[in-house]
Parts: sequence; C-alpha cells; structure tokens
Amino acid sequence: MTSVLDRSATSAEVEGIPFADRLHALRRVRRHLIENPGPVHELLCEISTHRAAGYEIEAAVRTLDGALAEAEKYRPARVPRLAAFMPSNVLLYSYVLYLLVPALYAEQLVFRPSSQVKEQMIKLHALLADQHGLPVEISTTSQRDFLQDRVEPADVVVFTGAYANAEQIRARLRPEQLFLFLGSGVNPFVVAPGADLARAVRDAVEIRTLNSGQDCLGPDLFCVHEDLLDEFVDTLVTEVEALRYGPYTDPDADYGPIFYEGALEEAALYLARNRSRIVHGGAVDFRSRRVEPAVAVGGEVTPRFQLPEFFAPVFNVVGYRDEDALAATLTTGVFTERALGASVYGTAPRLTEALRRRATVTEDATLLSIDDGNAPFGGFGRQANYISVGGELRAEPVLISKAVAEHLPKADR
Repeated sequence: MTSVLDRSATSAEVEGIPFADRLHALRRVRRHLIENPGPVHELLCEISTHRAAGYEIEAAVRTLDGALAEAEKYRPARVPRLAAFMPSNVLLYSYVLYLLVPALYAEQLVFRPSSQVKEQMIKLHALLADQHGLPVEISTTSQRDFLQDRVEPADVVVFTGAYANAEQIRARLRPEQLFLFLGSGVNPFVVAPGADLARAVRDAVEIRTLNSGQDCLGPDLFCVHEDLLDEFVDTLVTEVEALRYGPYTDPDADYGPIFYEGALEEAALYLARNRSRIVHGGAVDFRSRRVEPAVAVGGEVTPRFQLPEFFAPVFNVVGYRDEDALAATLTTGVFTERALGASVYGTAPRLTEALRRRATVTEDATLLSIDDGNAPFGGFGRQANYISVGGELRAEPVLISKAVAEHLPKADR
C-alpha cells in the first residue's frame, strides 16, 4: 500500500503547512505499525481486547495516511504550544489524533495520560517516540501542576473526559486560548419499520461489545418499534448467547473483563437496580471483572429516562410506537445535552432528520462505519463536544486542525 505520506515533504504540494518536514516522522510511525505491530498490539491488549487493539492500529494507520490531506484541506496556522489531556481508552488512536497529526502545525506538544492507564501510556509513548523523534512530551505530574505549568501557557488545549471536569478547566483558561472538549454521547440506536433485523442485531452486537463495551461510540439506548420488539430481542439474545468470553490476548474472544474500576461498579449497580428488566445475562463476577452481556428490556423513552453512560456490554432496549414522539424525546433534555451520534435502521425519515440536526447520524450502519480520524466528528450537544475560544462556546463536531484554522490568528502562516 502506498501512503500519501510518501509524497516528498519538501515539495510545493505541502507549502503552507508549518512543519511539513515532520511528515517523515509520521511516515516512520506508520511503517512501524504496519511492519512491526506486535509490541504495540501487545501493549494495547493490557487494556483492550485483541480485536479492539487490531481495530485501533488500523484506525491509527488510516489517520496517518490522511494527515497530509487533512493539513492541506484546513491549512491550520502555526501553534507554538499544544497541551492535551488524554483519554483512558484508545491510547494509540488518541496519540495519533491529538499529538502526531497536530505535530504538523504545533511546534511543541505535551500530554498528560489518564491516571487509569498511566503505565501503559508511558510505555506506548516510549515505543512511538523512538520512531518519530518529535517534540512530543509526556507529563506525569499532578493535574494541578500540569494545569499551572503546561496548560495555562498553551495556545491550544485538548481535553477528553467528563464534562464537569472540562468545565473546571475551561474556567481557568485565558479568553484567547482555544479549548477543545471531547466527551461522550447517548448514541441512540433506533430500529424502525422496514429494518433488516438480522443486520441491525449484528451491528448492535458489534458496536455494543466493542472492547467489551468500553468504547465511547457504544449506544447507551436501543429504541425498537413495538412491532419489531419481540423479534429483535429474541434475535439479540440468540446472538449474545453465542458470544465467547476470554482474556484480552485471545484473538477469538468476543468480549473480556472490564478494565475500568468505575465502569465495573456502575454496570453492576445499574443491573441490580434494573434486574426486573433483564431478560438475558447480567451476571457480574467481581473477582474476574466479568460482566456477562446483559439484555434489559422495558421502560418508556422520556427525557427523564434513566440513562447512564455504559462502559460495559449492556443492551438497554426500549420499545416505541410513534416516530414523531420518539423524535421529540430524543431531541430534548439529556438527549440534547449529550447529542453526539445516532444510528437509524429502517424507515423513519422525520426522526432521522430531527436527529441529524443535533448529531452525526448513520443509516443502516453503525457509527464505526464513518469513523474517520481526519474529519470532524461529534454532534451538537454541549456535553458531547465543544469548541471554546474568545469567551464563546460552540457545540459542534470537532477536528483539531479545522478548529485551529477557523479560530486562531493566521499571521504565522
């Protein structure tokens, strides 16, 4: 495969990119991930399933392939300093998204790993830094020191995590600092009349069990038309029963243990409180950290619907009758605040259009099908993602290069 990164970094084609010479460094990382993925894959399997780790490496390579085209499309200005708070999952993918690709226009980059995966992130950085040699620095100081010493002087700040924590950081920034927040969404998965049920169920299982459910694209709510509900649930249970449990290193395992302490506890608490709705699975083994894929059915979809963010293989299924009523609910209250993505299977044009005004919507496909690290992603919910600069906050899909190009001065081009 020939990558666009193989184009000369000194050609006229890349003029206007502040640090085009660094394309060589991105090329080295890409080559390493393709020719010698073993060490990185093994490291990722400390916190991810074997399949999820493989998917992450593929996504990282695709994003590196698109780095030059992304920079050429948006033409971001030179950024002296970028500081990033990294997520607790997708370590490699986030390293590429928030550090390697921005290194084409950010002079110095520093990042702080999540405390939950600090050890793994230190090792990953060592592996990749040995290949790229870029001015990307890891900081393992306290969050207070990182804020004071690295975030406050930065020109661009990227934060991935909880909305409440993002708001605390935003309050400390200067108006001219560009702050990019990437959170999470409800990501409702709707099965409407006319849906291919077999396909919908397969896709539902794939995205909800990705990395044992520990992925931000996983749907927290499955809304199924009442005429299809019984068949959908029966088919879903059959599919879930066939899933294979195993350690992260098992290439044949469909799901594994829950890595994150809080996610295990929250899943167990939700299942205990909703035990009357469970029609399949839901057993929790705290010693092995195993959460058996659970199918919970029932309840009415309202703006007050109990809606935690699942980081576990939990299928939260509710029935609906009226398309317009569902559209009204999924575009109000918590659904509006956490509007990131949505998937619609079958025919529901008014619902699809209503959701599209607030979120990234896929039709007869999961959000994984449009995962593109070189394009803006997200929705228009404030708790899902936003861009803040100059005292203004805009909830919209986020891509660092696009945000820099649109919101920072271009005098340094």
